[in-house]
Amino acid sequence: MADTRSSITNSFLSAFIITVTIWYTIQSSVENGFTVDYSNRFLATVPKNLPAQTMMLNLSQNTISELQLSDFRNLFKLQLLILSHNLIQELDFSIFQYNEDLEYLDLSHNNLSTLSCHLVASLQYLDLSYNNYTAMPICPEFGKMSKLEHLSLSARRIEKSDFSVLAHLQLDFLFLDLEDLSEYGKLPVFNTKSLWIALPKNREFSILLDLELSVIEHLELSNIQDKQVHDLKTFLSNLKKSGRLLNLTLNNAQCTWEDFTDILQNVWESTIEYFEVSNMGSLEAPNTIPFNYTETSLKALTIKQTTITTFRSDPKHMYTLFSEMNITALTISDAGLIHMLCPLKPTHFTYICFSNNSITDSIFKDCNNLTHLETLILQKNKLQLLTRVSWMTSLMKSLKVMDVSQNSLRYENSEKCHWGKNLINLNLSANRLSDSVFRCLPVNIQVLDLQKNQISSIPKDIIELSHLEELNLASNKLTDLPGCGQFRGLRLLNVERNSGFFQSSEFSQSCQNIKRLKAGHNPFTCSCELRQLINLEKQGFVKFVGWPESYVCSSPGVLEGTLLTDFHISEFVCSTTLQVVVFLMIALVLAAAVSFLCFRYDVPWYLKMIWQWTRVKHRVWKKKPEGMIDNVQFHVFISYSERDSDWVKNVLIPNLEKEDGSVRICQHERNFIAGKSIVENIIDCIEKSYKSIFVLSPNFVQSEWCHYELYFAHHRLFNENADGLILLLLESIPAYIIPARYHKLKALMAKRTYLEWPREKSKHGLFWANLKASINIKLPSSEVMEYL
Repeated sequence: MADTRSSITNSFLSAFIITVTIWYTIQSSVENGFTVDYSNRFLATVPKNLPAQTMMLNLSQNTISELQLSDFRNLFKLQLLILSHNLIQELDFSIFQYNEDLEYLDLSHNNLSTLSCHLVASLQYLDLSYNNYTAMPICPEFGKMSKLEHLSLSARRIEKSDFSVLAHLQLDFLFLDLEDLSEYGKLPVFNTKSLWIALPKNREFSILLDLELSVIEHLELSNIQDKQVHDLKTFLSNLKKSGRLLNLTLNNAQCTWEDFTDILQNVWESTIEYFEVSNMGSLEAPNTIPFNYTETSLKALTIKQTTITTFRSDPKHMYTLFSEMNITALTISDAGLIHMLCPLKPTHFTYICFSNNSITDSIFKDCNNLTHLETLILQKNKLQLLTRVSWMTSLMKSLKVMDVSQNSLRYENSEKCHWGKNLINLNLSANRLSDSVFRCLPVNIQVLDLQKNQISSIPKDIIELSHLEELNLASNKLTDLPGCGQFRGLRLLNVERNSGFFQSSEFSQSCQNIKRLKAGHNPFTCSCELRQLINLEKQGFVKFVGWPESYVCSSPGVLEGTLLTDFHISEFVCSTTLQVVVFLMIALVLAAAVSFLCFRYDVPWYLKMIWQWTRVKHRVWKKKPEGMIDNVQFHVFISYSERDSDWVKNVLIPNLEKEDGSVRICQHERNFIAGKSIVENIIDCIEKSYKSIFVLSPNFVQSEWCHYELYFAHHRLFNENADGLILLLLESIPAYIIPARYHKLKALMAKRTYLEWPREKSKHGLFWANLKASINIKLPSSEVMEYL
């Protein structure tokens, strides 16, 4: 069976439109339904338990041999059923009695030989062709199928009366497979707009001579050979200017060049407007080709898959035959053409297609007689220089659409291009073009296809393409989204299947007008750079075609295979500005916290004390003679508040010091050395004393110098790993009167045992005994100390 033909030359057009319309209608209606595809599954029977919601069911390309009522009984919503290319032998239309919405039924290419009829009133499309019917499989019920539009039949025996049932139907398309015809009566006058007949292999039957056309507008004839060629020429000569036939398609016709030109001349002089021939083998054009270019109704001529050779003749005669045809559309594809002449005078050509030939850059060079040409298709040829192609179009003032895809086009920067001013749609896909092609483009271009080339980026120094709306850069070598600096009117961008991909900031800034983006099937690097691209989709500014299934992470490895819609990364990780702001905020908070703690715990005071201690120790170390040994000179150093001096001088010192000098006390009033600072004297006395007594009272905690002495003494305790502190509580100290910064004193009073001065005289003896015991140590004599 031949392929579906083109829209302007194919008599099978109506059937195609009907089929597409039915499919579209059904697909629109199943938006919330089910489509089940079991094609090519080696099934021997119809699957059981099909979903009850099934509306489209495809069972083609299997080995099903029998159909039963139970197969489709529960499919109440079934609208489309395809059973072609199976082994079905019998058909009883009653099996579809429960499928009241069935519109499309394809049973072609089976082994059907019998037919049991039952009215299926909803059918619009029925295909019973390419089966084993002896007689035409036409049921009386067919005449009641008022909705039937498309009917395909086959048989080995036909009579004129076989089609009487169809007389009252308004069919849009009828296909008759008569290839295996063995008995022939006569064909009726068909009441259909489109008729397609596969002529019988038996060449004795004069089908074409009996063919009567009344309302038929589209006719396709297949398998025309030998005698049938003569019958065809007779049939066409009888048409002349009568009849309503507008479209004629001849498929698989075996004839000579003379037969072809005779057929073409008859068509030229008839009412036919669109004429297509295909699969006519090889035609050898002669040197002389007579043709009468009389006034014609023909608008479009299509020659496909027919090789035209000129091995033994001058090709210019064949080129002239076609170039001088004053028609609207000319298609010669897959014919082996290597050239085509420019018409000798202005023509009415608006559409020319020479695809899949061997045409070179020299075609239509300096041709100024194609001023009405709007569409030029030269795909799959041997074009090489883009510059020559551009200059070819410069004289085609009406040219709007051009397809030069699948050639070997290249462009060098030094070459100058000059395109037709009205060219708005240009297909340059599948060539050898690089980045430089953007310097050789039509200024008014609106749709540009550059897929399958070698483009890695878009240069900055190109002319502004302000009218460009659609740009296809799929299957190139892009590593980033291009910007739209030179084509800000872009609406659709296709960058599928490129080398590598992540978001470009230039794209977000300059491509504000893009509404649809095709960027799927790229090796996306899922990192911070991709967030802007994902946000564009989430915010709905750009419609991502194929989202989300075509957008998948390829790196890093841990994210490979992850859909972009499932890829999440925080704003903080990706924003340097935000990181700096957060860092500064944390630094400010820490600085504030440190400042508060320093104020709360008087850290500056302690730092000041450490500094003083360090300075004194450094000064002592510098003055101390080398090899001098540290020696303790006093048993105890007494620290007290000046307000408690009476008790210290009159009670404490007299009870500790003996006349024999066995206990030596360091007291600031008598032992501080003039000339030294107070801090130096304090540190010096503490270091020369075995222990330090601190007379604690409310007066003590109010004295800052007392706290200095306590701090330095406690520092020495930790520095020398000794127990040199004696706390003597003269009066009880309420915790609330101790300043906050004296937490060291609070800690010492909480952790260390202290001596409390008893008020009762009976306890004084024990108090002094304990105190003397704590400082009992034998020190060197005064003379020795003075010697040392």
